[in-house]
Amino acid sequence: MVIDVKKLREDFKEPFDLINTSDGITLFLRKWEPSNASDKAILILHGITAHSAPYEMFGNAFSKLGYNTFGLDLRGHGLSDGIRGDYPSKERLINDLVETVSFLKTRVNQLLIFGHSLGVFNALITAKNTKEKIDGLILLSAGISIRPGVYKSQSVLQKLKILISSIFSPSKPVINYNREGILGLDDPLFNFKYTLRFMRLFDVKKFDMSEELDLPIILGVGEMDELFSVESAKSLLEEINSKDKEFFTMPGAKHAEGFTEESFKKLQSWLVSKFS
Repeated sequence: MVIDVKKLREDFKEPFDLINTSDGITLFLRKWEPSNASDKAILILHGITAHSAPYEMFGNAFSKLGYNTFGLDLRGHGLSDGIRGDYPSKERLINDLVETVSFLKTRVNQLLIFGHSLGVFNALITAKNTKEKIDGLILLSAGISIRPGVYKSQSVLQKLKILISSIFSPSKPVINYNREGILGLDDPLFNFKYTLRFMRLFDVKKFDMSEELDLPIILGVGEMDELFSVESAKSLLEEINSKDKEFFTMPGAKHAEGFTEESFKKLQSWLVSKFS
């Protein structure tokens, strides 16, 4: 199915901004605005397959607390330009994230980043690479290792086909992303196919977390998360080099659903205690 992203942006009726990147790509930035003018903001970075729209609950909740809330659609996702399910390089990913932060910092004084699932690593990448001040990180649904058996093992032949295709057509998505209980199957803006070079950008084992982050961090995980155990999430937080970090669990929540007002209360109290 071919998606006319430009037409969908033109028809979009809710608040949004567009970011023109240094290599000429347009990135889509959804907005949830507080009732009163504010100089503080939260940037939401979505998980794999997704885009900013499914984070409406968080966008509305943060805006009610007085934060200008923005949801970035990654390149090749949602209403942003780019080949679906692809990123040309790690440097381009970093540039997109840093340029988004620079765009927002011209409008607000205080900026926090909220990352969910894959967005957790994008939040950490952003904090490590931007020269702009990031005031805090909210990280949800991620861990140091995935539960065994979540993804089906690929045959040698499947791996060979992916490798060959990626050598001769690196921008062609060839990896089907699927797991039991996956969401977004009825949403045409979700991605379920990726390039090998995209998937290699997020190898947790190669992710360097030794650099100290001088900012408060909170990491939470659902008690019923299908991908990451509570222990795995705690281990990830231990790896992150920050002197100000907290952990919490969300009763009844899964990886990308089951978030309730009760689980949001922990985030709210953390925001109040750190940024009032």
